[in-house]
Amino acid sequence: MKPKAIISWSGGKDCMLAYWQARQAFDVAALLTTVTREFARISIHGVRVDLLRQQADSLGVPLSIVEIPHPCSNAIYEQAMKDAWTAAQAQGIEAVICGDLFLEDVRRYREERLFGTKACVFPLWQRPTSELAREFIALGFRAVLCCVDTQALSADFAGREFDEALLRDLPANVDPCGENGEFHTFVYAGPAFKTPIAFERGERVLREERFAYIDLAACGSRRL
Repeated sequence: MKPKAIISWSGGKDCMLAYWQARQAFDVAALLTTVTREFARISIHGVRVDLLRQQADSLGVPLSIVEIPHPCSNAIYEQAMKDAWTAAQAQGIEAVICGDLFLEDVRRYREERLFGTKACVFPLWQRPTSELAREFIALGFRAVLCCVDTQALSADFAGREFDEALLRDLPANVDPCGENGEFHTFVYAGPAFKTPIAFERGERVLREERFAYIDLAACGSRRL
């Protein structure tokens, strides 16, 4: 019997690829996602909760939502995640799958402040990001850039498909997987899904005079 795990889930390509690889060794019991309460959107990525729920349904994996306030201090975030991890352990969960690629400080934060070193599993750790980006595409996954840091990329990258054309257009100083926070993605189709997620691109909005978000909405839903 495979050990049970949860996956630290943002709805983006890295956690999807980590899930795709880790499912061979683990029984993935839940997608653990932080959602900003006031906005009902995935924290940082800005994707609506209804699209997150459609992801979970299409993957056939239960969703575990951790709500955090806006603004949210590190102390509040850490306690919320620790509480979620404690609850998961009580249900027999042994590991947390993380999609981190090479940022040592982020890995240490997860291990030391959130889940513990023994629990954390990093299936993609230190693999070349150009290789990972193309592997994601070659597997047949489809994703869209949902958030762009305009200090690294032009705002009009928000809403673009994550494909070979995008990789060719990225500036040389931008990581192909956006690991330094240059961009974030929302995965809507691929081999892990029972059915693709239908969505519409809405307006592009600049937040904090820096981050460009594309408003993604489930087809037929009312825009807020």
